Amino acid sequence: MQRLEHEGDIAADYLEELLDIADLDGDLDMDVEGDRASVQIGGADLSQLVGRNGEVLEALQELTRLAVYRETGERSRLMLDIDGHRAQQRERLVALAETSIAEVRASGESVSLEPMSAFERKVVHDAVAAAGLTSESEGAEPKRHVVILPA
Repeated sequence: MQRLEHEGDIAADYLEELLDIADLDGDLDMDVEGDRASVQIGGADLSQLVGRNGEVLEALQELTRLAVYRETGERSRLMLDIDGHRAQQRERLVALAETSIAEVRASGESVSLEPMSAFERKVVHDAVAAAGLTSESEGAEPKRHVVILPA
């Protein structure tokens, strides 16, 4: 827990510097969720830090993880959310998973979803596991996708 809090502190310092350089206002909130540190940035219009389909957010998360690695020498699984983008994305993905799970149960056949990022696939895998089914990722980036299997 202490290691994850330290990762969050390093990440927050890095992100505060980045916001200052970009002359953007944002409030940072750090937390530990399960087995990873989590940093959320909220504030005025931060949509440019999210980018189209979250692409800038993904890049910022990787840069922040690298900053943590530089300080600790250990790989980080830190999650970054900006303006609740990931939280909204998670809700949408859980709803998609639930619809797909119902389809698999009704048809008895597997369902392949559209290509997704690693974060998106993890959300779907978790929802499928919680429903008592199994899923797997297939394909290669950037076309890697989730397949939900019948019981």
